Order: sequence, then structure tokens, then C-alpha cells
Amino acid sequence: MLKGKKIILGITGSIAAYKAATLIRLLIRKGAVVQVVMTDAAKDFITPLTLSTLSQRPVLSEPFQGGSGQWNSHIDWAAWADAIVIAPLTANTLAKMANGQADNLLTAIYLAARSPVFFAPVMDVDMFEHPATTKNIHTLQSYGNILIPPDEGELASGLSGKGRMKEPDEIVSLLESFFKKKNRFRGKKVLITAGPTYEKIDPVRFIGNYSSGKMGFALANAFAGQGAEVILVTGPVSLRTACTNIQRVDVSSAREMFDRCMKHFPTSDICIMTAAVADYRPAMPAKQKIKKSDTALSLELTPNPDILKTMGEKKKNRQFLTGFALETRNAKAEAMKKLRNKKLDLIVVNSLKDAGAGFGHDTNKVTLIDKEENIKVLPLMSKEALAGLLTEKIYEYLINKENHAI
Repeated sequence: MLKGKKIILGITGSIAAYKAATLIRLLIRKGAVVQVVMTDAAKDFITPLTLSTLSQRPVLSEPFQGGSGQWNSHIDWAAWADAIVIAPLTANTLAKMANGQADNLLTAIYLAARSPVFFAPVMDVDMFEHPATTKNIHTLQSYGNILIPPDEGELASGLSGKGRMKEPDEIVSLLESFFKKKNRFRGKKVLITAGPTYEKIDPVRFIGNYSSGKMGFALANAFAGQGAEVILVTGPVSLRTACTNIQRVDVSSAREMFDRCMKHFPTSDICIMTAAVADYRPAMPAKQKIKKSDTALSLELTPNPDILKTMGEKKKNRQFLTGFALETRNAKAEAMKKLRNKKLDLIVVNSLKDAGAGFGHDTNKVTLIDKEENIKVLPLMSKEALAGLLTEKIYEYLINKENHAI
């Protein structure tokens, strides 16, 4: 899977930089073309001469090569790569990447990247567990970058814990698996909804909810990263998409979302409804701002169209339909009812009672229930990790329709 792939290997100033030598040799044995880009601090741990000898290419570290007059354009190198792997990645460079700083060639290439970016944070256990590091890792993942999680074991400090760089053969296996999966949804159209809906009360007020859209966007990025044509119908959110093969459709109200979904549903192969769609809307929104008074205000609400139920009624045998359910009580029972009534293939249910689940979080804790009513309870994980797991499950269904067990 790596034959002919052009890979930029970014190396930062960590003792684990010595593993880069083995990683380069393994990649080249697999047929990859490896271009090393080092930070200045990385040179204190391993020499450019060693890495250029192994990679059979000059090592890059500066935008301008003094003496030769060569300009190393970060734009050109970012466009050249089929993948960028930054291993080891120090806490310092991690923070720069998460905050958009580009004070060296490697971080400039990262900001201009068009290809997938894999990053392997490597540091002492206390640094790795610091909230700032956790936040920076989640930030990079939210941009669509792929985490190579560190291993546990003895660290350079003498302490033991999480922070060791993955072994080179494991990184190579991860890259092979990625390129194998990259095209497995090619030719499939995936319709995803995300975020809240806003139902007008008057020109300046609305009924809404706390949905951030993070789960839907994570799923859109995951499917697009595996070759799917993604239609992302999103309510009002402040997120951005990370892949060029995502067609983003912005809406505000439930009726707008219904109309856009019904437009794309007939030609979609996979539909995943993560949006928190308002069940009701004001029957008669005021045309002018409602002025404050001392008297009580009553709103007459009318039901919104049920997007998921309508899809279930119209679903063809070739289509796969997934719903999300956020419950505050009797979560599994309510999810089972929704699964049957709306003719879903899979429902993903979470509860506001679970810490770290629900609206606004970067994590989620869910239970999967398929149409055969097989149940799988998942641990708390990042929404990006959950999105990856759901692509795996749906792929399994598509290639083995006769066996729907999770």
C-alpha cells in the first residue's frame, strides 16, 4: 500500500528521534519515497547526515538553504506529499501546530498541508497528561489530523507511564492500513446532518438547543477521508470542514434541514442523522421584535417534520440509515423504540447522565443498537475516535449484509 507514496517525515527535538532512522528504512523497504524535515532542536538528537543517508534525499530544515541558494517552498512540499508523519512530536511543536504558529519549515509545511497528517506526541507522562497537551491533541484531531497515540512504558526521565513513541513497525502498519482504507467508500454518497436548528420566535429570538455539531463534523471528515462523497447538512455552528470532498449545506430551521435532506436522500447510500433537530417551532413567528412587558407571554408551538421517520419510510434496501438519540432517562428503552418506529439500521444513543457525553464535549460515551437489537456499550472516547469506529461498523454492514450483528 505504500509503494510510490511520497511521505514527509517531520522530526522534532525528542530523544525518540533515534527511532526515525528505523522508521525511514522500513518505509523505503515498503517502496515509499521519504523526505525528512527536521527542526533545529531535532539535530541535537540525530544528525541530518544519518537521515539523508538512509532516505537517499537531502534533509530539509530551513526555508532557505544558505550557500546553495535553494528555496524550500513550504507550499510546494505540502502539495508534494501523499502523507505527512510527524514522529516524534514534542509538546512544544504540538502547541505550535494547535495554535497555527509557523516559525520553522516543518510547521509551515503543516499549515499548508493538503494531505493527511499523522502526529505522534512524545513526552514525559506529566507533560502528556497536562490539560494543555490534552487540549492541543484534541484541537489537532478536530482539524482532521490523525493521532498516533503514545505507548506506556519506561520514559527517558526514569518514570514509567504514557509518552513513549510508537515503534516504527507499528507506525508503518498504521500507514498501510490508512491507505488501504482511504478509498473504501469511494463511489458512495454519504448524507450527514449536524448541529442544532433555530426556530424563529421573532426576528431576533429563536428556540434552539446546545448542540455543537462536533459529532456530525467528525463523521463527515472520517467518511470523506475514506473516499466518500459527503453531503453535510448543518445547522448554525462555528466549525469548519477539513476535506475537499465534503459538500457543506448550511441551514437554520428544521424545515430547511428537512428540505435539503429530502433533496439528497434518494441518491444517498449512507445516511447518518446526528443533528439535534427541534421537534416543535413557533406556529406564528412575530414579524417584529416582541417588546418586553409585565404580562406573561405564551407561544403556540406546532410540530416540525420528522426527518428521520420520513427517511425510514422512504428507505430503499441499498440504503443504510443511522440515527442518534440523546436521552435523559430510560436511554436504551427510548432508543429501541426509535429504532423500530423509524426503521433504522443502527441507532447511536447517549445519555446526559454520563460525564463527558452529550452536547458541547470533545468526547462521547454511546451505546450502539442495530436493527437486530444487538447492543454494544462503548467507553468514553473522543468524537473523532467514535467517528472512526462508526465508519468501521458501517463498512462491516455493507460488506456483509446478511450478518448485522455488531
